[in-house]
Amino acid sequence: MEKELIPIEEVKDTQGYGIIFIGFPVQAHSVPAKVLPFFKRLPEGQRIAFFCTHGSLRGGHLPKQALEHAFGLASKAKIMGTFGTRGKVSSHVIEALTAKAEHKAWSEEAQGAHRHPDEADLADAQEFARGIIAKVGA
Repeated sequence: MEKELIPIEEVKDTQGYGIIFIGFPVQAHSVPAKVLPFFKRLPEGQRIAFFCTHGSLRGGHLPKQALEHAFGLASKAKIMGTFGTRGKVSSHVIEALTAKAEHKAWSEEAQGAHRHPDEADLADAQEFARGIIAKVGA
């Protein structure tokens, strides 16, 4: 199977790909702004799969919220699956959010993400990708 890893801001054309995996770090419970133009250029019916990293516990509300936002942005595409895993959060971000009462609980949770993604997270990501590829028959 052929694969290409391309920074999202460098993607000019998405025609001809059987499946596109779109990865992003969750930022402020959402999709980073630099990803938005890419979603707008996806052709109708393009098969995609999302993966994201975040500081929250896996399966938490905030990463789900970001993926739901991504679904809305890519509404013309055919979404084949999603995967989220913990990823390291900048200590500067944690410190800034710890000072704000409304973000204190999340910032405490994010401190536990400093060892992620770990080997188990990466193995889960590989399994996710294999499953999506099998699903699309690529």
